[in-house]
Parts: sequence; structure tokens; C-alpha cells
Amino acid sequence: MSTWAAAADLVVVGSGVAGLSAAAEASRRGLRVVVVTKDAPDEGSTRWAQGGIAVVLGDIVGDTVDAHVADTLAAGGGLVDEAATRDLLGSGRAAVQDLRSRGALFDSTGPRLSRTREGGHGTTRVIHAGGDATGAEVERALLAALPGEVTVLSGHTAVAVVRDRTRVSGLEVVDDAGRLGTVAAPAVLLATGGIGGLYETSTNPAVATADGWALALGAGAALADVEFVQFHPTALHVPGLVGRAPLVTEALRGEGAHLVELSGRGVMDDVDPRGDLAPRDVVAGAITAVLARTGADHVLLDATGVPDVRRRFPTVAASCDAIGVDLAREPIPVRPAQHYACGGVVTDTTGRTGVPGLWAAGEVARTGLHGANRLASNSLLEGLVVGRRAGVDVAAALAGPRPVLVAGEPVVGTVPAADRATLQRAMSRGAAVGRDAAGLAATSDVIEAATSPRALDTRAAVEDAALTLAAGAVLAAAGWRTESRGCHLRSDFPRRDDRWQGTSIAVTLDDGALHVAPLDTALGGAA
Repeated sequence: MSTWAAAADLVVVGSGVAGLSAAAEASRRGLRVVVVTKDAPDEGSTRWAQGGIAVVLGDIVGDTVDAHVADTLAAGGGLVDEAATRDLLGSGRAAVQDLRSRGALFDSTGPRLSRTREGGHGTTRVIHAGGDATGAEVERALLAALPGEVTVLSGHTAVAVVRDRTRVSGLEVVDDAGRLGTVAAPAVLLATGGIGGLYETSTNPAVATADGWALALGAGAALADVEFVQFHPTALHVPGLVGRAPLVTEALRGEGAHLVELSGRGVMDDVDPRGDLAPRDVVAGAITAVLARTGADHVLLDATGVPDVRRRFPTVAASCDAIGVDLAREPIPVRPAQHYACGGVVTDTTGRTGVPGLWAAGEVARTGLHGANRLASNSLLEGLVVGRRAGVDVAAALAGPRPVLVAGEPVVGTVPAADRATLQRAMSRGAAVGRDAAGLAATSDVIEAATSPRALDTRAAVEDAALTLAAGAVLAAAGWRTESRGCHLRSDFPRRDDRWQGTSIAVTLDDGALHVAPLDTALGGAA
């Protein structure tokens, strides 16, 4: 039974770029907004984004939205929704201008914003802040500009979306002291970020435990493209590390850094004509192949030729210094680490799901922009655009007569939750870069054996249950897609199969069981 109750018009779960953008827009339109966040508001995934925001601002000769769309389609392995992509990328300029008007400061050279180039981009179109601290600046600016009327509940974990027979009616949460509470609301926005906690090492912070996927599935929404888990090619290699691996931004390669094997041979030699600036799935796959062939546990990123590299990339320099590497004088040890979920909760480009009253935005969502492999630095742009739109859309949806909220069903007493360390080890071995049917099945068996009923009365229990459900979704979709495409690489089906071209796989939850089907035939798709 809840120990406290509150009410709002909109509950936002998460305090990153998408959640804060939505909260601000909804509040400015007169809605009562509550933001629920597990840690301090600035401790989410957005803070750790290094590279920048890929956007066409109209001041680079030859760069156009059409060119940005073409690069996104090429990276996305035949699964990018072209109409949604053109819509979202075409709205990027206005979203960035709005962000700057709210105080965000980006690096500049004279009157023009500085740019860099990242893998898969045909030109230099990525704007950045603090060299390689773009996410931190975006987070700072959004928090500073958040209307004072927005209530932020730090140290609160979302347990379940409450709904009646027809729509969402609120959110149940548990605080760090174990007190359960309910926020009654006709609208809930999921902006919980990623799924890094599925793996032993990830560039994500500890809060990224797939909470939003579990909340959406429990509310009746669909996930799609969840087999496409992007591994960043260049995370800093720290022997024995478990947890967040420091990111070595792709922008270093955009400025001339070069990937080499320990022997000195170029990692991307004869792999792709784009070399070190091939899309992330290609580079991560090439590094993984080198590690398998040589038995090494890392490769090297040589940035010694990048001018003024320590000043230009202070975040990377500090991470390297911590392990005794001066990136201006010696190569950086790197290897792939889990980085981004290309799929997620199925939404349209305003963040609407197929469940009335439920929206999702940011990494937790699947708009169709990323397809089988996200193009570098499209994520912050998507979070800005869809977050803003979701806030506006919620306000418009609630402008007329408000729905009468009916008390929903309480959270079930117990749910399946696996031991987290066991799950992470199994997923890292059987569902990372390079998969096969036997490994996926073995991973599922290991997780099932480590699973037992848990009450959702603590943050850890909620996270473990979410990770268990999310792991099942990834394994189910990865097992169903019998081909290699984008960042889904199967060693037993190593080639792309045209029969899968344009087919996204949806995962839904019914009576506690996961179901897999083509997205266009699945129940619970986007409205």
C-alpha cells in the first residue's frame, strides 16, 4: 500500500536532455509537472555525452538536411524510417537555437560554431561544448532554465506505470528509504535513458538499467529494434574494470587519430573505404575481430598527431591521465563497450506510444531514426527535438476535458529478477558483439537459473527486475533475427539477408510472457 500520494498533470521519469526538455515545455504551457529521478538531476546519461550534436545549421557550405538524412540512412542498415528521420533532423536547427537561447554555450571560432566530424558523417557537422563535454553543458543549461514550478523528486525510482482499463492514470515510485508513493497523473513520459546495466562494462552511468523498457512493457506498450545494441568502438581499456568505462570520443578520429593493432597494423586497413571514420558498427566489429584473431584484450588509438589534443579533448585527457597515459605522447588503449540502445519503446515523432497517456523520448524510445545502427551524435539532437515535442503534445492532449482518473491495479507483489552480476556476465559473453544461436540460448538459460521472485520495494530490486525483463527482450529479438545487420552481428548468420530488409521486430509483454513479432503486426505499436 502506498505511504504517500500526490497529483500532477505530467510525470516525467528521467532528468536527461529529453526529460528536461519535455518538462520545461509542458510547464511553460501551464501543466503541473513532476520529474522523478533516481539520483541527483544532473547524474543521468546526458552528462556523459562527449562528442556533440549532429545538426545542419545552414552555415556550412554544401551541408544540407538531405545530406544528413542520407548519412543517417546509410548508417542505419536499411531499418531507418526515412520520413521520421527527415522530420526530426529537419527540426534540429530550431531545437539547437532554442537550447542556445536558454543559455547553452558551444565552442566557436569567431562568429561561427566550431565543428568536428565523426564516423559515418560525410562532412564536419557536429557542434560541441567544452571540447568533449557537450552533454555536461547541455545538462547544465537545461537544469538552469527549468521553470521553478517543476517539482523534482530526486532519489525516487519508478516502480510501475499505473493505468485503468483505458489509459495511464499515474506512476508508482519508491524512494531511497523504501517508502512507496503514487503520483496520480493523466500523462507519463518515460525518459530514462539506456540499458548499459545489461553488460559488465558500458559507457553509461550506473542509473542506466533499462527501467523505461520495463515500465513500458508493463504498461502495455511495444518495444522494437532492441536487438540492435550499439557498442562504442573506443572505450578506454582499464584491466579488470566492471561498470562505467570512460568513453574515448569518436571526434578524436574525426581530428585524425588512428586505430592500430598492438603490432602497429591499422585496424581498419582493407576493412572499409571510410577507414577510421566508418560507422560504429563497422569499427566495433573490426576491433572485435582483431581481438579474437590476436588474443589481445585491446587495440590502440594513436592521437599523438592531433594538434593541441589535451586542450581540445580535456575529458579524454583526464581519463587517460588516471591510468598513466599521456594521449599527446602515447597511444590510448581502447576496446568496444556497450554504448547505446538503437531500439526501444515504439513512438511517433512526438513521443506518443500506443498506450493512451504514455509518452517516451530519448534513448529509451524508438522513433525510427537510428534503425540498425545509430549515426554518431544524432542522439542528443533526437532528445532535444522529441523531448520538446512531447511536452507540447502532452499539453495539447490535456487542453480539453481532462480524463477522469480511476485507481489502477496495484503493483504485483513479486516479479522475476536475476542476480545482476550473473546476468551481466552472461550478456557480455553471449549477447555482445558477435552472437550465435547457441550463445543466445545459453545466456537465456544462465539468466533463468539466476532468477527468483523479488518484491519491488527497493531501487536495487526494481533495477534488477528491469534488467531481467530487458535481457529477455534483447535475447528474444536477437534470436529471431537470423542475419547480421548494423550492430546486430551473428557469427552463424554473418551476412545481411534481404528478406529482413525493412522489417523491425517488436517485443510485447502479455501475462508475464514476452512475445516477438514483426512490428507492423504486433499489438501495442505507436499511435
